[in-house]
Amino acid sequence: MAKLAAVQHQHYPPSSLSLLSSSFSDFSGTRLHACIQYKRKVWQPKGALCVTASSTEKILIMGGTRFIRVFLSRLLTKVGHQMTLFTRVEAPIIQQLPVPRRSVMALILSSCIFLRVGLGNIALAQPSVAFREYIDTFDGYSFKYPQNWVQVRGAGADIFFRDPYVLDENLSVEFSSPSSSSYKSVEDLGPPEEAGKKVLKQYLTEFMSTRLGVRRESNVVSTSSRIADDGKMYYQVEVNIKSYANNNELAVMPQDRVVRLEWDRRYLSVLGVENSRLYELRIQTPENVFLEEENEIRQVMDSFRVNMVTS
Repeated sequence: MAKLAAVQHQHYPPSSLSLLSSSFSDFSGTRLHACIQYKRKVWQPKGALCVTASSTEKILIMGGTRFIRVFLSRLLTKVGHQMTLFTRVEAPIIQQLPVPRRSVMALILSSCIFLRVGLGNIALAQPSVAFREYIDTFDGYSFKYPQNWVQVRGAGADIFFRDPYVLDENLSVEFSSPSSSSYKSVEDLGPPEEAGKKVLKQYLTEFMSTRLGVRRESNVVSTSSRIADDGKMYYQVEVNIKSYANNNELAVMPQDRVVRLEWDRRYLSVLGVENSRLYELRIQTPENVFLEEENEIRQVMDSFRVNMVTS
């Protein structure tokens, strides 16, 4: 029978190293060892838990989504073990494990989810991301979005969805009022390069900050145009914006004001015209997440359509 012993984090002097043997079992008799390592810092010592084993094993954890099991699963995966998590939670927990979010397959059996995660490889076939379609017949537009994204109401845009795990990743749709401007084609904005400059200017205006020491770096990554299957022309614009801020903007001495990177994001816009309105699909994502999910994000962009509204 597998036994589980609790490892207690005790306070030791910063220079000490304590080894605590444990009874963690992987159901095949291999014993895992847990230890508490202290890393000295000038102002404060911190403890770090490390888990090692003599060979790569297949380990089953019942639950694995809360408290100790989350950290144990992460540590065992990091050192190369293949983890199987058995849980009733309907939302995948892959955000808490050190593997690509899009590289994990969830099997839903009797309202249970089995997640089989390996370091750098997946034992099960990797599926494509599933999408849902959102159709607004009243305002005249439609698009597809990842099925696990959630709608947020009262966000200011006409419609707003976001990733439940990466809170900086979201999409929204906005459109102009036909009473204030009348568009006949997206080409009324000029060539895609000119539209890209206007989009970037709009983003920078929205993200303007009055805090001391805040600096923004931005550039237009790419602009393009395409004719979709509905026969309409759409512009696609991608911009990158980085935000820098001082860690102590009120400091008197310059050496006390250290500039750090607050965030680094990719903003993608798809522009289309119909019903005398300019429609814009906006996608925001951290730059490092974009590199991982570019294929899915471009599928969302390519799905955007503007449709005629019949009164």
